[in-house]
Amino acid sequence: MSAISLVARDELRLMRRNRVAVIAFALLVLLTLAAALISWSHQRSIAETRARFQEEASEAFEAQPDRHPHRMVHYGNFIFRPLGPLAAFDPGVDAFTGNSMFLEGHRQNSANFGDVRQSSLLVRFGQLTPAFVLQVIAPLLLIFLGYGAVARERERGTLRQMLAQGVSARALVLGKLLALSLIAALVGLPAMIAFLLIAGQPGALAGPMLVIALGYGAYLALWAVIVILVSGLAQRGRDALLALLALWAVLVILLPRIAPDIASHAHALPTRLETDIAIAHDLHTLGDSHNPDDPFFKAFKEKTLRQYGVTRIEDLPVNYKGLLALEGEKLTSRLFNDYANRSFAVQQAQSRLTDGFGILSPAISLRRLSMAAAGTDLEGHRRFLTQAEAYRYDIVQRLNKLQADAVSYDNDTASDAGADQRKRISAEHWHEIPSFRFKAASAAELVKASVPGLGLLIGWLIIAALALLPVARHLQKARP
Repeated sequence: MSAISLVARDELRLMRRNRVAVIAFALLVLLTLAAALISWSHQRSIAETRARFQEEASEAFEAQPDRHPHRMVHYGNFIFRPLGPLAAFDPGVDAFTGNSMFLEGHRQNSANFGDVRQSSLLVRFGQLTPAFVLQVIAPLLLIFLGYGAVARERERGTLRQMLAQGVSARALVLGKLLALSLIAALVGLPAMIAFLLIAGQPGALAGPMLVIALGYGAYLALWAVIVILVSGLAQRGRDALLALLALWAVLVILLPRIAPDIASHAHALPTRLETDIAIAHDLHTLGDSHNPDDPFFKAFKEKTLRQYGVTRIEDLPVNYKGLLALEGEKLTSRLFNDYANRSFAVQQAQSRLTDGFGILSPAISLRRLSMAAAGTDLEGHRRFLTQAEAYRYDIVQRLNKLQADAVSYDNDTASDAGADQRKRISAEHWHEIPSFRFKAASAAELVKASVPGLGLLIGWLIIAALALLPVARHLQKARP
């Protein structure tokens, strides 16, 4: 048996004899298992709830009686964001961004009913998921199990004895690292149960799951290297423990918390009220379709009359009010999309700055990788909003087209006693409007989005591993 294996076996035997270490390890394993099962059950419940609400909203929309098409434009419809199977492992920004939207004409609403707004503020500190346990708690266990791995040998004087017996410092460091890496692998093993639960779900993609497994494996291996590295540099175990706890607090707790605040300050996002006021101002400058003297819509009227070869609105083969609705929705939607793109540009700048802190904190790199591969990052939320807006615009324009084609201009402008009934069209038209179908990102897109985070983690791991070489040379000088 090699010296590395002997050192690793001896270190594992010492850990096994430490009752506190064994209890802590067992508790973390149980916590990871509980987090996997609870998160999986929670996400299944959320998915079923949203699917039920979506079905109820669709039924309510289709159950509307004969109406004027523009009434249905304002009646609107609700849609709910579906989550992919990997959200059970890492829900990402879902708790903060909202999960439902009300779609209506002339407005582009935001997503509502985020869990953070409806639950305890403790949700802001992280939900109990396998991702949270492995990102935050697992490194802490590795610290408590391995802080004295090398420092203990120096403090007790056994380091010189081992070197005198022919055990090289490099073999000692690698043996200690091997033992702690085995513990790290055992810590991450229960999280794989979450993958086994997820793998059987529709929409589970092998590529993103593999990237997540590699990312968390690299992250735990990195912390094993960091613990051995600091333990090798410290003169006493107590010093190593204090240094590692401080490092954990900065890398895992402090930087991931302050990075978004710095990004928000550097790239300020306008408030909802400011945006609404700016949109209202721009809508006013676009033109008023109800004003016959408005320059834009006056030109639109003349263009429409020339297109159909008539001189009066009443002679058009279609309902002019429906054409106005079509043109007005096109203008307002273009404006809404412009403001939405500006908002997302600011949010993307914030995300890039936050992700840039991954150079300083491996936890930020891992979080970036994890959410991107799970499809629960900002880009996944934007995908939902973009598809929701496209669906909203399609519904509204379908209804506006029905007003133009199925309701005559004379009936639409009439105000006699029976005019209201003549303006209505059959409720069968509501059944012809397709339901919302969210198109999730492909496996290739998710993997591509997670590659930068994985690259940073691997870079961290390589640098930390290379840093062990001078530490081993320094320990070798302890030979009497």
